[in-house]
Amino acid sequence: MADDSDILRGAKELLGLEAHALGLLVETLDADFVRAVRLVAACPGRVVTTGMGKAGIIARKIGATLASTGTPSDYLHPAEALHGDLGRVTANDLVLALSNSGKTDELIRLIAPLKDIGAKTVAITADVDSPLARHADVVLDYGHVTEACPLGLAPTTSTTVMLALGDALAMAVLRERDFSREEFARFHPAGELGRSLLRVEEVMRTGQAVPCITSGASVSAAVERMTATPGRPGSLIVIKDDGTFAGVYTDGDLRRNLLEQGEADTRALMTRPIDEFMTTNAVTVGPHELVGAATHLLRERKIDQLAVVDEQRRPVGLLDIQDLLEIRTL
Repeated sequence: MADDSDILRGAKELLGLEAHALGLLVETLDADFVRAVRLVAACPGRVVTTGMGKAGIIARKIGATLASTGTPSDYLHPAEALHGDLGRVTANDLVLALSNSGKTDELIRLIAPLKDIGAKTVAITADVDSPLARHADVVLDYGHVTEACPLGLAPTTSTTVMLALGDALAMAVLRERDFSREEFARFHPAGELGRSLLRVEEVMRTGQAVPCITSGASVSAAVERMTATPGRPGSLIVIKDDGTFAGVYTDGDLRRNLLEQGEADTRALMTRPIDEFMTTNAVTVGPHELVGAATHLLRERKIDQLAVVDEQRRPVGLLDIQDLLEIRTL
């Protein structure tokens, strides 16, 4: 049994070998990589990724990355393809085939049928002279790499290089298509990243769920309005006569005001205008801003609600911390 230092030394050597291979990969990128990016970006159908064994697992991941960044993608198992699944591929598709040796039998047997279908092929391989590379429309050749496995057998460095090359391809296509954060959010509605990329208008409270009162109303009327509002957000938006934002008053403000006034003046406090106690310089957010940015504001200011105002400073909604907790952005 190896001691602790041997285990750590072996792991560090492996990572060093893979890091070195990735450094060399940078030098392999050339005009063929650009051609591959153009083909993927212009593909009218789907990008079909394929590969056997560990290369197949990497092909699945590359396909998933492409799909999540705006490129329709599917995975095709080479062996199943030879038994009917080739029907998934059309002339409008692009096949991204991964094989370190470029001689994987199941992939080689796909070459002729794919040509008959009319689909273009991009090969990711270590051997530019391999059968797979010779018949592909574009070859992304990363050259011979030494597997980091102590036996020199298990796919380690080769799959790391394939994955990195696939990531580079997917991200280059993303830039080529000018894929936006909003589009990313559309494909990730349930993920934390996607939720933070939602717009405030998609999660804010609107209509009767937003407590509003006109400037000049009494504190008592403001409290009644907050209490009667569905969901009881604990804050209220004060609006000027022209419909624009005047300020915010919260239940926390009310507690502070009561303590400051004392028991004897409580009745008098409730009859005074809300304008005397509201926060006029309250932070607000626009309906088209990202939920992630609004969440940052709530955290930074240590507040529970944000008034949502449009470009004319007219209140259009209320963003409550409880709503963000429900979609788990906090």
